[in-house]
Amino acid sequence: MAALVQNETYHSAFNELPSPKASYGASVNTLISPDISFGLPFQEACTKHVKNTFKCSKVYIIVSRTLSIETDNLERLVGALKHEGIEVVGVKKGMKPHTLWSQIVEVANEVRAVKADCVVTLGAGSLTDGGKLVVLALANNITEPSQLAAYSVESKAPPKDDVKPASVPLICIPTSLSGGEYFSLAGGTDDITTQHKQAFLQPGMGVSLIILDAELCTTTPPYYWLSTGVRSIDHCVETICSFESISENDVDAEAGLRLLIPGLLKTKTDNLNIEARHQCQMGVLLAMKSVRGGVPMGGSHAIGHQLGPMGVPHGITSCIMCPAVMKWNLENGQNIPGIKEKQDKIRGILWSEETASRTFVEAGLKIETADLGDLLDVFFRALGMPRTLKEVGIKASEIDKLAERTLADWWAGTNPIPLKDKAQVKGILEMVVGDLSPKMI
Repeated sequence: MAALVQNETYHSAFNELPSPKASYGASVNTLISPDISFGLPFQEACTKHVKNTFKCSKVYIIVSRTLSIETDNLERLVGALKHEGIEVVGVKKGMKPHTLWSQIVEVANEVRAVKADCVVTLGAGSLTDGGKLVVLALANNITEPSQLAAYSVESKAPPKDDVKPASVPLICIPTSLSGGEYFSLAGGTDDITTQHKQAFLQPGMGVSLIILDAELCTTTPPYYWLSTGVRSIDHCVETICSFESISENDVDAEAGLRLLIPGLLKTKTDNLNIEARHQCQMGVLLAMKSVRGGVPMGGSHAIGHQLGPMGVPHGITSCIMCPAVMKWNLENGQNIPGIKEKQDKIRGILWSEETASRTFVEAGLKIETADLGDLLDVFFRALGMPRTLKEVGIKASEIDKLAERTLADWWAGTNPIPLKDKAQVKGILEMVVGDLSPKMI
């Protein structure tokens, strides 16, 4: 196992504020831009910043259930905090997928009752969004799930009083490559009435500190690690393909790809390659710069948002949909300047990465004939990821409604070929409905 030198790097994750295009109307000056720490074991970094940076003494921890059961990482964190005289006043083990409003408020009420002055998440996915919404609920005295509705970006009846920024700092220690910790936006599902997942972005929302520990992530199940890495690849790909991306966004996305592509292949073959895991973590940061920069995503993300509530994790939605969307855009955009050129740019990036090009050649692809969809298909297969809807339990009979729901997604219209008709989306979905069609071979 190659270990990183244990010297802390600590700085702001970004040098610029989020773009107003990504703020849903919230003033970008009111959104938290996180700091980032890496190089120290997670428990040491967390203890140091709880005590010295935030001057806190009573910590509430939200931890992945799997991580708390199958590893000693929770005990290591609790022990380090207690050693420095910091009290752990509560622990929540696991949060349900899609961040349920009832659970957000349940945790917020518990945090409030024990008078915690810092919230720490240890894990990823729903925990990160949950933590953002818990500190929002604390600041605004939200004690019932129904009260959250007013704070959603979809709300037509905003809070009567000004929204108060979070006063309890949120520290996130991610164990996946999802990247949600880098932006203030959070998603939460109304499990009381509509069962609809809504976005939240209010003044003062966001993560105060992100602690990265590549060695900690060796305990993350490989399937989850690799699929969330694909999600970040999807961010980079749809950034470069977007007609609203500027050169600065393209540079960041390319740099992200050049870290994620070899890093994921290396961690696939060697789970204990710490340097490659850290490389992937740095790639996620670059991938998220474009999301913060307001670059709209395309069809892969739009369809993926609808697959999520059907039980398909977001990383897996990207494994299935990103290659298909690229192929569909290329085939249907032959007369639209820029589509082929943007995809060719990504093709060039992928072929120039030695580990990736070797994978392509071994699969029988040729640089002269393989399009971007072909390359992504082979790459995701090399990671052992599913490539059809059938593999994740989505039936052909569900395609019609799935296509219809996609049209309402905010990123359907920002696909390089705007998705305005159900037939367009069905054309993409039918490419991956079951056994791959000739178009995806």
